[in-house]
Amino acid sequence: MFDCGEATLSRRGLLGAATLAGLAGAGVSTQLAYADAGYTGDTLVVVSLHGGFDGLSALAPIGDPDYYKARPTIGVPKAQVIAGDGMFGLHPALAPLLPLWQSGRLAGVHAVGQSNPTRSHFAAMEAMENAAPGTSIRSGWLERMLGVTGATGALAGVSVGHAMPDRLFAGPTPSVSMSAIDKFTLAGDSAKRPMAAALRSLYADAPPLQAGPALAADRALTASGVVRAVVGGSSYPATDLGNALKDVARLIKAKAGLAAVSVDCGDWDMHEGLGAAVKGQRMYDNLTELALALAAFAADLGPEAMKSVTLLTISEFGRRVQENGSRGADHGHGNAMLLMGGGVKGGKVYAKWPGLAPGALVAGDLAVTTDYRSVIGEILQKRCGFGSLSQVFPGVSPSTFGLATAR
Repeated sequence: MFDCGEATLSRRGLLGAATLAGLAGAGVSTQLAYADAGYTGDTLVVVSLHGGFDGLSALAPIGDPDYYKARPTIGVPKAQVIAGDGMFGLHPALAPLLPLWQSGRLAGVHAVGQSNPTRSHFAAMEAMENAAPGTSIRSGWLERMLGVTGATGALAGVSVGHAMPDRLFAGPTPSVSMSAIDKFTLAGDSAKRPMAAALRSLYADAPPLQAGPALAADRALTASGVVRAVVGGSSYPATDLGNALKDVARLIKAKAGLAAVSVDCGDWDMHEGLGAAVKGQRMYDNLTELALALAAFAADLGPEAMKSVTLLTISEFGRRVQENGSRGADHGHGNAMLLMGGGVKGGKVYAKWPGLAPGALVAGDLAVTTDYRSVIGEILQKRCGFGSLSQVFPGVSPSTFGLATAR
C-alpha cells in the first residue's frame, strides 16, 4: 500500500504531546500565538516525498543518450512519455496531471538537491527540513517562513496526515499538526463532558506562559470547527495522500488563514522493483497515486482558488543514475521537483542540465546544479511577498529561472 503521512516523533513532538495529552489526533506548538498580521501571499503547500524520489523516472531526460545506457530496463522509453520538449518527458503514470501541464499550471525543475550530499535518509531529511547548513539554526524552514509572514493565526501553519509536530515547523512560531480535520478534537469532549470548556475555564486567569499551550490548543480547536463544516471534494483517491490533500483543500476553502502546510508522502525508497514504466510496477503505481491526488486537489479548489496556492514537492535525495541488479536504483543525489499553482509558469522543465555522461556524474549520481532552496526562494519572493531570503534560507539567492509570475 502506498504509505503517505507516516508520523515522525521529534523532541518537540514529544514535548508537545506530553503538554497537550488531551488532544486526540493533534499536536500543537506550546508557544503563544499573537495577532495575525494579515498575510496576503500564496498558501504554500509542501509535499515531502520521503524515501528518495526518483526524478530520473518522473521527469525522464529522454534527450540524454547516457540515460538509456545507465537504465536499460527501468528507463522510460521516449515513445511512452506523455509531454515534454525533446529533452525531458513526463512519466506516463503522471497522465492525470497532463491537463495542468498543458494549461501551464504545472512545471518541473531538474538537477536540484542539497549542497551537502549524503545517502543517509535520516541525515538528509533532517538537513532538508532545517535548510540552514553551516549555521547554528535548528528550526525548520517552514517555521521560519511562517514567522516572516506574520501569519500567526490558529491555523496559519499546519501539517496534515500525522499527529506529531512536523520538523519543518520546528521552532517558536505556533503551528498545528493533525492526522485529519475531523479527528482534531479534545479527547473525551462531548455535550455531557465539555472538556474544552473546562480547559478554557481552568486557564482563564493563569499567567500567559502557563496558559499559552492550553489557549493555543483551544483557538486551534475552535478554528477547526469552522473547517469541519466545509465539504471536501469527491474525486480524491482513497489514499493517505488523497485524504490529506482533501483536508488541505478544506482548510483553504474555509479561509482559515492558512499560510503554509506540509504533507508527508513516503514509500519512494525503491532499491528493488522500481520497474519499467507499466502498470503494476512500483514507480508507475506510486506516481499514479501521486498524480491522482494532486489532480484532485487542483480540481477541488478550482482555477480561481488555485491562483493563490503554490504546491511544490521536495525529497531528501534522488536515486543513482545506474540501475541496480534488482531493477531498482540506490540512494543518489540530484533530483527533480514538481511545482503546481496558478502563478506557476508551467508546461516545461527548468534545468541547468549537467548531463549523465560518466564524467559529469558525482560519485555515480546526477550532479546538483540548482539548490532546492533557491527554487523555493523564487516562489517565496514572487508568490509569498518576501524580500530578502536571509531569515528563511541564510546565504541563498532565489533561482533565476522565471518559473513563477509575481503576485
